[in-house]
Amino acid sequence: MRKYFEFDKLGTNYRRETIAGITTFLAMAYILAVNPFMLSGADLPPDLKANYPEFGAVFTATALAAAIGTLLMAFIGRLPIGQAPGMGLNAFFTYTVVLTMQIPWQQALAGVFLSCTIFLILSLTGVREAIINAIPKGLKYAVSAGIGLFIAFIGLKNAGIVVANEATFVALGHFTFYHEGMKPEEILAAKNALLAVFGLIVTVVLMARKVNAAIFIGMVVTAVAGMIFGLVGLPDKVVSAPPSLAPTFGAAFQYLGDFSALFSVKMLIVVLTFLFVDFFDATGTLLGVASQAGLLKDGKLPRPGSAFSSDAIAGMAGAVLGTSTTTAYVESTAGVAAGGRSGFTALVTGVMFILALFFSPLLAIVTPAVTAPALILVGVLMASHITQIAWDEMDEAFPAFLTILMMPLTYSIATGLASGFIVYPIVKVLKGKAREVHPAMYVLFFVFLAYFIWLRE
Repeated sequence: MRKYFEFDKLGTNYRRETIAGITTFLAMAYILAVNPFMLSGADLPPDLKANYPEFGAVFTATALAAAIGTLLMAFIGRLPIGQAPGMGLNAFFTYTVVLTMQIPWQQALAGVFLSCTIFLILSLTGVREAIINAIPKGLKYAVSAGIGLFIAFIGLKNAGIVVANEATFVALGHFTFYHEGMKPEEILAAKNALLAVFGLIVTVVLMARKVNAAIFIGMVVTAVAGMIFGLVGLPDKVVSAPPSLAPTFGAAFQYLGDFSALFSVKMLIVVLTFLFVDFFDATGTLLGVASQAGLLKDGKLPRPGSAFSSDAIAGMAGAVLGTSTTTAYVESTAGVAAGGRSGFTALVTGVMFILALFFSPLLAIVTPAVTAPALILVGVLMASHITQIAWDEMDEAFPAFLTILMMPLTYSIATGLASGFIVYPIVKVLKGKAREVHPAMYVLFFVFLAYFIWLRE
């Protein structure tokens, strides 16, 4: 084991790698609660929840997908990087594909499987670098920042910090519950909003103090506070057998053979968005974590084909199990900071996800107020990419700005993505820079234009 993971070469040992693996797991553990909450439509009205997979099955799928993906990264990629269903992609799955486009969740899983299959082919054939070079840097960063704002907006909405308003569309929620004449549901909403604000402050302080697993700890503290004030119910037990995977396992195969549904223009947009976001998210995360660990050679990732293949296969496995795209997690930097340098760190993290399967009763404490701080702060981390955009060049700034702005305002990642990819080549051509636009961008221009013309009723 020491030889396979190159302990001597990397200057590490079992103790350090084990501590790092546990640290990475704790930093990622929030996804075990947040992903089932989002994919099952737990924050949506009761009449819409029937359009989403079962909460318990998604929890099991999430834990297994994270375990499989992380173990693949351990043994194939041999990098100290954990994998799990990605934030942003789960929001796209729930709120854009299923809610807005009204695509059945089983068909959405088929789209995830297809996008990850394409990702695997691109990784094995070396086409990945050509595609990365085709997309302007500004748009890459804009997509990440826009998804961050979208996720944060979802968190604010779920917590009741931001509410609907007929006059202004959105407004600040209620934070007082002692006014005479308030309805019981209004009082409860105000208390939950305050609980979310408390959790947000706690988590921000933990992150500011560089505490590993700050988001996970913040969720636990928020849940405990909710129990004390009667806003969060106590779990019946702590340990139990994992919830059945039957409701989601293999559901994607219902549509993989339906070519008319799978290869429609609508599904093409879905697959392209899944592929695009995962492609660049995985690339940036793998390079960033490997750089922090000092594993890059001449600025390049060691065994890049193996690392990206691990990511793609993990996504395919997750789709079969019943969850949105599984990808590399930037929270792996917490494990690297704790000394993780080899795939053994990921091995420990993967085992921890398997053990987590038996603690599903604890998810009873997961409420919108508990998950909201995690969503908001993940949004903060993703929005940080906004600083990399060339704001002093209007032909770069405007398409990027439009991409970022339209995602939260239209409640659709795909719409934001399409807006930026349509405007970018137009602005460049009108400025006389048509030759600077990669041919692939013109192809995507027509694809996303078709999305607006035929699919945005």
